[in-house]
Amino acid sequence: MNSLMQSNVPQQRLGFIGAGRVAQTLARAAQQAGWTVSHVASRHAEHAQALAAALPDCTADSAPAVVARCDLVLLTVSDDAIATVCASLPWRAGQAAIHCSGATEVSALAPAAAAGASTGGFHPLTVFADPAATLPSLPGCTVAIEAQDPLKRILEQLAQDLQLRPLSLPPGARARYHAAAHYAGAFLNALLGDAARLWASFGATEAQMLAALAPLARSTLNAAQAGGLAGSLPGVVSRGDVGTLAKHLRALDDLPEPDLAALYRTLALRTLETARRAGRLDPAQVAAIEALLRSDQQLVQTGRESVQ
Repeated sequence: MNSLMQSNVPQQRLGFIGAGRVAQTLARAAQQAGWTVSHVASRHAEHAQALAAALPDCTADSAPAVVARCDLVLLTVSDDAIATVCASLPWRAGQAAIHCSGATEVSALAPAAAAGASTGGFHPLTVFADPAATLPSLPGCTVAIEAQDPLKRILEQLAQDLQLRPLSLPPGARARYHAAAHYAGAFLNALLGDAARLWASFGATEAQMLAALAPLARSTLNAAQAGGLAGSLPGVVSRGDVGTLAKHLRALDDLPEPDLAALYRTLALRTLETARRAGRLDPAQVAAIEALLRSDQQLVQTGRESVQ
């Protein structure tokens, strides 16, 4: 059996427990990068068989067999199942148990550590909705790594071979790291959903909204990446355009969905703080915009209470 300490890292045998979208992507990417993916298991045998069939010299097996025969075992099961699955397996010294969860602490792998195995986290920061689409887009993505040497060095080598950007996480930071990712992932979808509701109010479709606003979102992200958050800040708040901001608020307040206006005010106040720190606005502009946002917010709330 290969040792975790061996120098020829890609020759270590990788195993996957869980054969869903994450495993389908990472196993193929690792195999293409020259790593040996030798065994895969799943509670759905047909999923393991399908993934194994797509990889050369890979065998669909039971989870205990994957642990018995592999050096690096990646647990690509659901977050809630990680601790339970880990505790059920026959770990040993000289191998590694690695989960691919963003929010779950590595301490969930304590049963493996107690048996002498090294433990760590390896979380590629991307959307795994469709493995066929994710695989070619994987290079350039960040991967959050949490482990101690020598496993940390091995996972960094795996990241390098998969053309990922390694981000070292300290213990206890995973939930904050993963929550932050939602602002650029799931919450972006939610914001676009609100935009779709606004466009629907004047008869436009979701497809029309996406065709118009997705390029805008991409250009905003590109500008932020190139110039930093403050240096690239767009929009009426960053320009100090109080008149247009007031028009936005009046239009939103006229809608029968008060949550849209409330969220707009919250986001505008966040934007105002960024613009203030960046020196984009003078103190008088900051005060005027904040007064508009907070006074309108108070008026709206008072109006709601009077109706009730």
